[in-house]
Amino acid sequence: MEIKKVSLIGLGAMGAFFAPRLAQTLGEGFTVVASGERRERLETRGVTINGVNYKFPIADPKDRHEPADLVIIATKDTGLAAAIEDIANLVGPGTQIMSVLNGTESEEKVAAAYGWERVLWSYMRASIAMKDGVADFDPNWGEVHFGERKNDGPLTGRVLAIKALFDRAKIPYEIDADMIFGIWRKFMSNIGENMTCALLGIPFGYFRWCDDANAIREAAMREVVSIAQKKGIGLSERDVARQSERVKNIPYANKPSTLQDLEAGRPTELEMFAGAVLRMGRETGVETPVNWMFYHAIKTYEAKNREKERPHQEG
Repeated sequence: MEIKKVSLIGLGAMGAFFAPRLAQTLGEGFTVVASGERRERLETRGVTINGVNYKFPIADPKDRHEPADLVIIATKDTGLAAAIEDIANLVGPGTQIMSVLNGTESEEKVAAAYGWERVLWSYMRASIAMKDGVADFDPNWGEVHFGERKNDGPLTGRVLAIKALFDRAKIPYEIDADMIFGIWRKFMSNIGENMTCALLGIPFGYFRWCDDANAIREAAMREVVSIAQKKGIGLSERDVARQSERVKNIPYANKPSTLQDLEAGRPTELEMFAGAVLRMGRETGVETPVNWMFYHAIKTYEAKNREKERPHQEG
């Protein structure tokens, strides 16, 4: 199996990690899935990634297409349901799909529509901000993780095919021995960092020196560890400590996605983060007071953003 045709849906921060390198490697074999106003904007204005403006070939989801060998879903969680529908005309018998969204459930949702034989597990470890169609980041910092559920033996053909593509495109990657553990470890760090930064309005750099921010971050991660252990997933205090060192390497001024969304007045992925922890806490009998605070505080910020859009009324 050789991957010659790739379609990407979601040309935001995560999509920007892939698009330039795949376009350079595959030429016309790379397309971005978009329609309507978004398609028009991408065709006329393009996107600027690390100082270069790109106008990638567009695949309109309403049109019939030759099936892609690989589809990468890099939307927000709020756009996942639409993305699953929009890729239908690009999925054929041999198409593989990677959903690099945050959270723990996107693969199951994609597999419900297209079958596990087409879906690989994947997640991102990268910090990329995109604003008004402009993204700037170190392309060598961060990586995509992907593979079968378990990759502790010989790699399957579809994993090897994607590995070969990423090698050609110089896309940093890791193939985890246990993808479920990796996805949950990423989820744990997202809960600690993404939610804490959104709550306090701070960039990642505060975790280098602010003990109070770290106290909140680590308490939130421990709630995820407790839920994971109830589910038979081997997160532990060691993973909390390891992430406390890793977070110090993220560029100081970078901001996680939920804070970016709040500052831009966009809907957040709160339900996929703190909302999911609350739901799974109820299911497993784990108390989640820190995530309860995250959930209701960030909901209040969202309400504040909506209030700004309303005409002011006295009394």
